[in-house]
Amino acid sequence: MKNILFIHQSAELYGSDKTLLLLVTQFKAKGINPIVVLPQNGPLLTILQENKIHVILAPVLKISRTMFGFKNMLSLPFQISSSIKIINEACKNNKIDLVYSNTLAVLIGLIYARRNKIKHIWHVHEIIESPQIVKKIFKKLISLKVNSKIIFNSYATQAFWENEQAGKTGSVVVWNGVSKEREPINNAIIEDIRTNLFDVKSTDIVIALVGRINKWKGQKLLLEAFKKIVPKADNLKLIFVGSPPPNQEIYLDDLKIKIVEDKMQDQVRIIPFQNNIWNIWQSVDIAVVPSTEPEPFGLVAIEAMLCGKPVIAANHGGLKEIVVQNETGILFEPNQVLELEKALSKLILEKDTRELMGKKGYERAIADFTLEQYVTKIKQICLNI
Repeated sequence: MKNILFIHQSAELYGSDKTLLLLVTQFKAKGINPIVVLPQNGPLLTILQENKIHVILAPVLKISRTMFGFKNMLSLPFQISSSIKIINEACKNNKIDLVYSNTLAVLIGLIYARRNKIKHIWHVHEIIESPQIVKKIFKKLISLKVNSKIIFNSYATQAFWENEQAGKTGSVVVWNGVSKEREPINNAIIEDIRTNLFDVKSTDIVIALVGRINKWKGQKLLLEAFKKIVPKADNLKLIFVGSPPPNQEIYLDDLKIKIVEDKMQDQVRIIPFQNNIWNIWQSVDIAVVPSTEPEPFGLVAIEAMLCGKPVIAANHGGLKEIVVQNETGILFEPNQVLELEKALSKLILEKDTRELMGKKGYERAIADFTLEQYVTKIKQICLNI
């Protein structure tokens, strides 16, 4: 049995976390032994253990601005030594055949593979335009010979890094996949969610943004566009589903303040991160992904499509590879409030268009973004290195 050491940056259940979970559970089912390194406890750890996946808690050397502070730089050698010691001890009965770093943001996989002369795959899920120092560091790291293969999650991500003269050899694009298996729509559950969680009426049109609350997911942009539409109809509700990253609660506070300033408390609701996102998607009418910076991929758009929802998305990054303009949704000029307002107005007014785009989106999701396709491609890469 092949033992693959997966390094991941968090223990939450957002896009990249879900992708890792789907991948390692499928690998285990196919006779490959995944061992996952996480930096802390969290919902991802719980689910992995429920699926009998071996999990190691150890420092993953996550790159951030704070990492380059004087104290953190001094402690870096100790973090590296501690992490390698923990991993070696946890894997002493398993010979590691391959190290798989599931994000650019962690360095321990690269260091561990180099020290132990093990092949290394770097799966790049990020587009990092700033700060320049971090961008330059990654440019160098991607080019190192220790990387046996670079996997990009979209052509947009590949183009970004290869335009930076990094990763020009040994790279491949593999779109993320989502399981097409979902429970049948239960009208009673949907009614309960809309009534008790969303606090909306059966006749209301619910617009939803699902994702982290941070500076670039576009919550404020959507709120601004929504504010312009509300006076034109009395049956509109906007739902934000998600929570801020640790130590970034200021973005949630700012969003709440903005909602009050705009006197939108009756039309807008913020709901914390939900584990069962499928029931949420089945209970909304329109999905919006208004990211102000390019999404490397855009898994949330596929989730919405799998639930038959039309998607309004910013026309940059990986979202351009997911949403088919005027067929499965509407792509609007990034950061343009009036363009977003126009797209929202169209889908609000045209119920038939909403339903047709939702149907076409579902068909595209199960044709091009299945978990089976994703796992098969990643497995071939891992076994053929």
